[in-house]
Amino acid sequence: MYSIFIDGRNGTTGLRIAERLAGRSDIRLLTLPEERRKDPAARREILNSCDVALLCLPDDAAVEAVAMIENPAVRVLDASTAHRTAPGWVYGFPELSDEQRRSILESKRIAVPGCHASGFIALVTPLVRAGLISKDALLSCHSITGYSGGGKKMIAEYEAENRSAQLDSPRQYGLTQNHKHLREMKAITGLENAPIFCPIVSDFYSGMVVTVPLFAQQLAPGAKVADVEAVYRRAYTGPVVVCDDVSDSGFLAGNAAAGTDRMHIRVQGNEERILLTAAYDNLGKGASGAAVQLLNLILGANETEGLEGIV
Repeated sequence: MYSIFIDGRNGTTGLRIAERLAGRSDIRLLTLPEERRKDPAARREILNSCDVALLCLPDDAAVEAVAMIENPAVRVLDASTAHRTAPGWVYGFPELSDEQRRSILESKRIAVPGCHASGFIALVTPLVRAGLISKDALLSCHSITGYSGGGKKMIAEYEAENRSAQLDSPRQYGLTQNHKHLREMKAITGLENAPIFCPIVSDFYSGMVVTVPLFAQQLAPGAKVADVEAVYRRAYTGPVVVCDDVSDSGFLAGNAAAGTDRMHIRVQGNEERILLTAAYDNLGKGASGAAVQLLNLILGANETEGLEGIV
């Protein structure tokens, strides 16, 4: 039986991970008494006594937690932004390649991907590697997400009885183009330029759709929509899947994949203007589901154990 400590268990992601792991016979969840939860000595002790430390913390706290770990046997899964492009850390998106999967299996330090970034990376990386999109391409991306992605504070704001009227409509953010996901969106895809990124939060609890629009001229000469879809179908067969259609009568809802841990990839549009879309749950494949999938991998368990909507 493996011992797991979720540091930051009381946050949105930590709570959902704990729920998914509860009752498993191969895992023992370690916890600290409430009065010792923020005691540095107690945290250091438990971080060094577990088999896997799962960090669901703000960036600074995640860096602090990693610095506390002196036991070389402890493996770390970090759901914060702090280590996604850091030296010595492996990016936790096993579907990207067999090599990526092997690196995850062999690593002691694994970064759980960002929610928005997961869709962009899933859509763009295979096309860059196949030569259908050049590394110096200038891309844009927009992403609509449910408000649970903002954590407990944003959830409370949206679910307050007397909430602001501004919350009734979609709200774009990341307006300075310095969003924290941009580093991994550039680094993992192999792009030379970060995309223009337009994230939008809207009045639904969970789910997200990431869209990368392309002109046909942005593809390699002679490439067609069918070539793009063929690349995806070769690349993805697991929790990330290519589907024929995820829209409803011409509409694609932001919560189309809510409640699942699957990411639905689709190539839409026409031969002149193409829409690459990834629909998934920001709390599923975009957060806790991704973390549980990674934990399953490094423990040698069934990769989809505890995941929802995976057949």
